[in-house]
Amino acid sequence: MTSTFPNISISTERLVLRPLDEEDVTALAEMMNDEQVAAWTDVPQPFTEDGARTWITDHAPTERAAGRGLDLAVTEFLTQRLVGVIQLTGTNWHVRATELSYVIAPWARGEGYASEAALATAQWLFTDQKFERIELRTAADNTAAQQVAQKIGCISEGVLRNACIARVRAEDGTWTDVRTDFIVWSLLPEDLEGAGEPLAESGFTNYSDWN
Repeated sequence: MTSTFPNISISTERLVLRPLDEEDVTALAEMMNDEQVAAWTDVPQPFTEDGARTWITDHAPTERAAGRGLDLAVTEFLTQRLVGVIQLTGTNWHVRATELSYVIAPWARGEGYASEAALATAQWLFTDQKFERIELRTAADNTAAQQVAQKIGCISEGVLRNACIARVRAEDGTWTDVRTDFIVWSLLPEDLEGAGEPLAESGFTNYSDWN
């Protein structure tokens, strides 16, 4: 029988992580059209509101129901504004392992939101879902993503050579694919021991109860 993630809400001191909702369509499309997001992810460009709606109403529920992963909207606690997205993909329920990735809106960068959201997700995975391994993959030149991995306590395990396709702007304004390396990071339950205040501030509830 396929295991699946629950519809969860995770709260931290500043953030609420919850399932994506149709009200997120416009903000999600704007975020995914950012230059840095386009450069380091494989989302279609330009990213339309129709694409955002399909992600929210079709792709995310399908991935969760199939047991492959989970997509969470990251929102500010006070304003409810969409800060970013946390994704869990390639989940192996037998091994209790999953890959975590994050995207943060350009206006919200530099505030520590990515690490706060990722750390809270990791705590939930390790304590509530009894996972034993979280993996992150960052492009070799994506220093911002690497800093988040280091900040939450990930260990660099090695390099997957030529395994990542990033994008750069061509002279005519279009995007061109370029090959680069992936740096592989891992996070285990024992890596979070003593992580301190960010974990102490977090909590989680079933989304249907919270909503």
